[in-house]
Amino acid sequence: MNNWNSVTEKEDFYTLLENSTERPQIIFKDSLTCGISAHAKHKLQSGFGLMEGKADFHYLDLLAFRPVSNLISQELQVTHQSPQIILLKDKQVVYTTSHHAIDPAVIARHLS
Repeated sequence: MNNWNSVTEKEDFYTLLENSTERPQIIFKDSLTCGISAHAKHKLQSGFGLMEGKADFHYLDLLAFRPVSNLISQELQVTHQSPQIILLKDKQVVYTTSHHAIDPAVIARHLS
């Protein structure tokens, strides 16, 4: 995804967590072998304009970086799901959703 930062190491997660004190951070956990995940990714790409400029965006290929995905779930106390959106503000999860409920318009409302 074009304007999304890759999350590949635990340090990436801790950096974005710290950055959430200054600007909202969105993590998209993607499974490249899942049709539902591909659909969610397409919806995010199509609706990106609704969220653009309101947060920093991070992409996690959870199949390639499962230990990082597990760390995020553990540290944020969020049940692992795929696909999944996690929105952070001030080091706290303020919104999370998964599967077909991933909707750029709803995410944008949580950014306001």
